[in-house]
Amino acid sequence: MLAAAMLAALPGCSTPSLATPLRATTATPAPLMLELPTRASQGALVAGRTRPGATVRHAGRALRVADDGRFVFGIARDASETIDIEASGTGGGRAAASIRVLPRDWPIEQVRGVPPATVNPPPAIAERIRREQARVSAVRTRDDARLDWTQRFQWPVRGRISGRFGNQRVYNGSPGAAHSGMDIAAPRGTPVRAPAAGVVTFADRDLYLTGGTLVLDHGHGVSSNFLHLSRIDVSVGQRVEQGQVIAAVGATGRATGPHLHWGMNWFDVRIDPLLMLDSR
Repeated sequence: MLAAAMLAALPGCSTPSLATPLRATTATPAPLMLELPTRASQGALVAGRTRPGATVRHAGRALRVADDGRFVFGIARDASETIDIEASGTGGGRAAASIRVLPRDWPIEQVRGVPPATVNPPPAIAERIRREQARVSAVRTRDDARLDWTQRFQWPVRGRISGRFGNQRVYNGSPGAAHSGMDIAAPRGTPVRAPAAGVVTFADRDLYLTGGTLVLDHGHGVSSNFLHLSRIDVSVGQRVEQGQVIAAVGATGRATGPHLHWGMNWFDVRIDPLLMLDSR
C-alpha cells in the first residue's frame, strides 16, 4: 500500500485589470509527491518515490534520488515506533511522511561446535578481525546511481535455511551478536549465483571469521555479502549480471559445516535478505 504525502500549491495571484498597475508575480511550485508504504518491518529495505530532483532526508542523511524519483533506505533490526521522511523540491514545496515500524520476534539461536579460538580470540587475532571488518565496512560506504537494487531478487543458492537474520546467537555457550544475514545449507562447491546485478567491491579468500568473503554492490548503498566461500570466481571492479555464478559454497572461517551466509546492507544498516525474496 502506498501513501502519498502531498503539499498543496500556494494560491496564485489574481489577474489584474487594465486599470490596475501590473505587479510582479512568482511561479507557483508544483505539489511535491512523496510515495512510501505506511508500514514496514524491522530489517526491511524500503523503496519510495518523489519528484525527480527533490531532496529526501532520513535520519540526518540525504538519500540519493534517481532520475525517475525513486529512492531507498533500510530499517535496522532494532528500529522502533516510526520512521520519519522529509522531502523538499528545488522549486519550492515540502512533504513529510511517517512509516510505522512493525516489530519482529528475535529468538535465541544456539550454535555449537564452533572452533574455540573464533569465539574468544587472543589479542593478536582480535586485532586482525578488527582490521578485516574495517575493510569490509569501508566498501559499504559506496553510493552509486545504479538501480540494480530494483530487480526482483533471486535465491543465490537453493537449500534449507539453517540460520535466520536477526536471531540472537550464542556460540558454544557464549552470547554473540545478532545474526547479520541468512544461512542456507548446501553442499560444498555448490555454485553461488548473483541474486541481482551489481559490481564486485570486495573479494578475499581468507578472512579469519568469514573465510572466503565477497561483497556485491547493487547501487544506492544497497549491497549483498556472501561468506564462508570455498571459491571466488569474480574480481573487484567486475560487473556481474543476475544469475551469474560468482562463487561456491564452503565452510571457511567460523563455520560448523558447508553453507552460504547471505547478508545484505543499506550502508551500515543490516537488512534481511529473506524479506527481499518475499516482497519483491
